[in-house]
Amino acid sequence: MKKKIAIAIDSLTGGGAEKVMLTLASDFAKLGHDVHILIMLNECLHEIPKGITLHYCFASGENKLDSLTKLNSSVIKLKDKIHSLEEKNGKFDLFLSNLDMTNMLMTRVNVSPLYCVIHSTIEESLKRQMQLGPLAYFRMLRAVKCLDGQNLITVSKGIETEILTKKRIRPKSITTIYNPFDLNDIVEKSKEINKEIPSEDYIIHVGRFAKSKRHDILFKSLKLMNNNIKLVLLCKNRKKAIKSAKKYGVIDRVIIPGFQKNPYPWINKAKLLVLSSDYEGLPTVLIESLTVNTPVVSTDCHYGPNEIMTGELAEFLVPIRDPDNLAHTIDKAINCYPNLDNIDILDKVVSSTVAKQYLKL
Repeated sequence: MKKKIAIAIDSLTGGGAEKVMLTLASDFAKLGHDVHILIMLNECLHEIPKGITLHYCFASGENKLDSLTKLNSSVIKLKDKIHSLEEKNGKFDLFLSNLDMTNMLMTRVNVSPLYCVIHSTIEESLKRQMQLGPLAYFRMLRAVKCLDGQNLITVSKGIETEILTKKRIRPKSITTIYNPFDLNDIVEKSKEINKEIPSEDYIIHVGRFAKSKRHDILFKSLKLMNNNIKLVLLCKNRKKAIKSAKKYGVIDRVIIPGFQKNPYPWINKAKLLVLSSDYEGLPTVLIESLTVNTPVVSTDCHYGPNEIMTGELAEFLVPIRDPDNLAHTIDKAINCYPNLDNIDILDKVVSSTVAKQYLKL
């Protein structure tokens, strides 16, 4: 039976959650369902798969929709928008909400059935916000508390276990569904010719230039490596990345082309992909890299890497905030790495399989 599905999200300007939801939406559409993406902020940098309808829920330029002064009016506007869509196209059978701001709004709109998808560790994210100051911590704590009594989907078992153990929130229900990946599409896109890709050997990091990604640790490890290989950074905030690379004295070793709509050829040509984060949810880039047979080295952060890098790959997990160990492990991985023909996680993240798990909701 054809279902009408609404996926709500802050924006489509990059990041793992956005890519995950676009992949999921594409598979819903391929299975014959009517898929709508509700975007809170009027921003989109991604290519939209066929069969998906976008709706910008607020006017261009509107922001801070979940602030104390705007929250109530934002909820009313969003409720009216959804009501208008349902009057025109019929009621939605499933709502999936993503990211803090959208969760703050969607949990107050009173739609059903609603599931909030948790893409990262709550506890580590709160610790990071505390370091940024009490206001940043309070803003995130508000977003966390709105998850009380809600149906939650976590993208790794580690996040599910954390929520159930810490009991900071008490969900109505909670289950883990791994992120969906169109593995064949990733492989095909990785073959695209891109003349910007260096002809020399390089290692690669793909991700936002954010404190939790610990580019500082990555740059320190780069200086400590025996191998003089270059590092490619695919990130949105190119100016900050350049400034940081200069600060740590590695600007001559770093190539920063900026955000790429198709990062897969870059990953495919790399000798190695490295993740240096303090925390994650289920790091998309590790799975994408393994899909195109590019070795990975990652911090053993909460959560996700140790659910992806199992068996022989586990020796390429390193403690967080340890540039010496990271440098040694990268050198080791460049010289010798296990066979990547049979990776357990890849069987669990096939997008069509994951889409069917969501449809069971």
